[in-house]
Amino acid sequence: MIWQNFMLALGKYFQFSGRSRRSEFWGFLLVTFLFTGAAMFWDNVFSRNGDFFESMVDLAFLIPSMAVSARRLHDTGRSGWWQLIAFTGIGLILLVIWWCQDSDLDHNDYGDSPKYGISEDDKTYSEDQIV
Repeated sequence: MIWQNFMLALGKYFQFSGRSRRSEFWGFLLVTFLFTGAAMFWDNVFSRNGDFFESMVDLAFLIPSMAVSARRLHDTGRSGWWQLIAFTGIGLILLVIWWCQDSDLDHNDYGDSPKYGISEDDKTYSEDQIV
């Protein structure tokens, strides 16, 4: 399940629009940390003061990390630009709180809720057909 969420987020590499559930965001973050940890291990094996592998992993996951973070913020009804407050240091605490919040219950400015929302295909059915 975690790997599927990681692959889901990675599949949306450059997609900054839309919404992402908590499971997608945290699954991506966990696997990214595992890759970074492995890269740090290999850096220590091959060179005591180099960080080549870690830098490559960080570079590879930079854009998808920003994209999934923006989509996660969209899911809570906030602009993806809010992730810039992480540069203040203290703003990272606020971001973690927002990333942990549940999805907006319904459609917001960024689309239908991937957790609660009804997709456009489902809206064609009448209320009598919905059980």
